[in-house]
Amino acid sequence: MSVTTVDQHSTQPSANGDQGFLRLKPYVHPPDTKAELAWAELVTLDLEEFDKPGGKERLAKQLEHAVHHVGFFYVKNFGLSQEKIDQQFTLAKNFFELPVEEKEKYEANYAEGENNGWRRSRPDNHRPRSIDNVEIFNFPKFTKDFEGKYAYPDLLKPYLPEVEVFARALHGNVVLPLLRLFAIILQLPDEDYLVKQHTYEKKSEDHFRYMIYHPRTVEQWAAVDNGQGGGHTDLGTVTLLFRQPVAGLQILGDDGNWTWVSAQPGTITVNIADTLSHLSGGWLKSSVHRVVAPPEDQLTFNRTGLLYFARPHNDTILEPIPDSPVLQAAGVKSRFNRKVTMEEWVKAKSLVQLNPKDAEKRYTENGKIEVLAGFQDQKYKK
Repeated sequence: MSVTTVDQHSTQPSANGDQGFLRLKPYVHPPDTKAELAWAELVTLDLEEFDKPGGKERLAKQLEHAVHHVGFFYVKNFGLSQEKIDQQFTLAKNFFELPVEEKEKYEANYAEGENNGWRRSRPDNHRPRSIDNVEIFNFPKFTKDFEGKYAYPDLLKPYLPEVEVFARALHGNVVLPLLRLFAIILQLPDEDYLVKQHTYEKKSEDHFRYMIYHPRTVEQWAAVDNGQGGGHTDLGTVTLLFRQPVAGLQILGDDGNWTWVSAQPGTITVNIADTLSHLSGGWLKSSVHRVVAPPEDQLTFNRTGLLYFARPHNDTILEPIPDSPVLQAAGVKSRFNRKVTMEEWVKAKSLVQLNPKDAEKRYTENGKIEVLAGFQDQKYKK
């Protein structure tokens, strides 16, 4: 595996070209917080080491504790220049500044568990004084399965070739090498076992996301308990989150305490999600995380995010991998009471996530909800 550097020299030319970004209002990163916070201590993987002699084995050893006990880590040297990253932040900024009447033409179908397109900020019906401050725009994979299925605003159309190059680089430069490292950690006889379930061209629900948390007042944050009730796990394989300086992301540790994830320069934050946990019977940790009110010195800033969500092929069966000595020794079991495909899992958990009012009715007294085939999700402590 070789990391492909994506910069102005290697990007395929488009009708728009790099000069087109100069026409857009540039994104400017907010300043870092000066607050003293309880920061999580996370491992940083240098992906430049991957192809060096013994590099994969060293990285796997470095990662072993994190994937089993923490679920979060950083990667650096992933082959995308800061210029290319800043261009995507600029596109996100300009998209979210479009009028609502324009964005709603591209709204996702929540009722059907549809995730691609625009997701508006939605009011919380249980807290009338609160505002949902999150907006999202998801791009599906750039493959024939999704070709022509979704429309895009005129703002984004000229830049779609750049978005495609960026998303494909994340898949090839980050997701696939990480899957090989997970296979090494699990001692699989085939290092490409997981890679074969995550090829880019075959149909799956991977997507690249622009996301923004709009500022809330102190009173508005108080109306939603400062975000402390938003603990959740992601539903896919891994989530990649680009550095943005507004603090808010927290992870729940094995000790039951929440710690803050810092914005490390030159890194992508990675968290393991539900699918890998299903494929390992829970041995690989799908980390519980949430976004809470930022420190006082960052309360007035937008929190803009670039994310990539990797998922296996839709027809992947979510059963524990049979050929792993590590999983055999741990005695892991399936987390479902029947065979479940990835496509079923995506639809079931998306319906819970995208329709919180309906999901609320299904939670039991102990804060659990059956998502699919006996697997229960839960609300997490504040």
